[in-house]
Amino acid sequence: MRGGREMETSDFPEQFLFGTATASYQVEGAVAEDGRGESIWDRFSHTQGKIRSGHTGDVACDHYHRFKEDIALMTQMGVNAYRFSIAWPRIIPDGEGRVNQKGLDWYARLADALRGAGIEPCATMYHWDLPQALEEKYGGWRSRKTVEAFGRYAEVIVRHLGDRIRHWMTLNEMPCIVYLGHKEGRHAPGAHEPENVLNQIKHHCLLAHGLGVRAVRQFGRGGKVGVVHNPSIFVPVYEEPDHIEASRKAFSDRNDFLHAMAWGRYPERWLDSAGKDAPAIQQGDMELIGAKTDFIGLNVYGAHFVSSADTSEGYRVLPTPEGYPRAYAQWITVVPQALYWAVRWACTHFNWTKAYITENGCAMDDRLVDGEVHDLDRVQFYRLYLQAAARAVCEGLPLAGYFAWSLMDNFEWAEGYHHRFGLYYVDFETQRRIPKASARYYAVCIRSRRVL
Repeated sequence: MRGGREMETSDFPEQFLFGTATASYQVEGAVAEDGRGESIWDRFSHTQGKIRSGHTGDVACDHYHRFKEDIALMTQMGVNAYRFSIAWPRIIPDGEGRVNQKGLDWYARLADALRGAGIEPCATMYHWDLPQALEEKYGGWRSRKTVEAFGRYAEVIVRHLGDRIRHWMTLNEMPCIVYLGHKEGRHAPGAHEPENVLNQIKHHCLLAHGLGVRAVRQFGRGGKVGVVHNPSIFVPVYEEPDHIEASRKAFSDRNDFLHAMAWGRYPERWLDSAGKDAPAIQQGDMELIGAKTDFIGLNVYGAHFVSSADTSEGYRVLPTPEGYPRAYAQWITVVPQALYWAVRWACTHFNWTKAYITENGCAMDDRLVDGEVHDLDRVQFYRLYLQAAARAVCEGLPLAGYFAWSLMDNFEWAEGYHHRFGLYYVDFETQRRIPKASARYYAVCIRSRRVL
């Protein structure tokens, strides 16, 4: 019971983390200050034609100079956790070799300020801003040398910050690193690689994850570690046993990264289909990749619907109808049930014992009218997805926290500043932050610990 009444299906327990999230290149700015090196996103965003309207992250939200102001925004909402990422080029400007103490000091100040405000700092080791020097010297994630450099970087940040940061996340969204960055070329470094190279990059990212886990186990003073993943999610078209089983099978079949991390092996189906393009695997690699983590971080936006089918797979992925509800960012289909099923299958099929929703949110066509943003579409989005989170908790699934993406509007990769995901509207000319209706709604949910 809580507050003299039984917990209901819209409730969250007292220990549940309500947070918000950002990433270094998207918010920090200060790209040439205090010894920071160049990242692949600096180079990519300054390459003509790569980013909409020629935008860059040179200034972004100026979080580097305004982090105390931004922590005050978090305090206003009542969040008790903040997920941010550490910029590798700010710590080791060339990716390997000399460590930049000023970079470590800045993240120490950030973590201290968060703790002073009663907010748990949750750090992602890598959110896509690879040092450009490693891209040029080794070919970036194509090379095992970059994996080794990541291992040393992970050791440095955990050794220096592990007394302040108790929740670590290794890599953010490895599929995006592989496919958006190296197959489609829409993200840095903007490559178009053949299948054998893509599979090797996939293996190298997973190895880096394993080294990140090892760093926390060895130097993290008992801190917790997990990964942040954007799984392919399949929602049963009807919640009947055969369609639910179809959802589980699809989730199992189409999430090779989870398979490797959960069980320390690649699916035979995937290796068979890769054939000669399968990655080179050295002795000990899979044990490293399959090292036990304390939690799984799930980034949840849209999903596919599936039904049972009389096929060898046992399911059929249904086409999304034209006109199906989407966010302003068209890649986000509004499927609130996705959150519940992602947690359910990650924990009951792949056996993670704790899960966090490390990103959930949407870009909408936000307009500032008379000094306010009435983003009622985003309010409804959060209401529906939080209901799915509450359902997972009510059913006893080990969902321990939820991080709204994002704290504030920021540099949205190839879309520049056109796609606004924030709870706070940012006027990028003045850096003024303005709470949207969704920020106020989230604050009410946090305060009451229930979906309203």
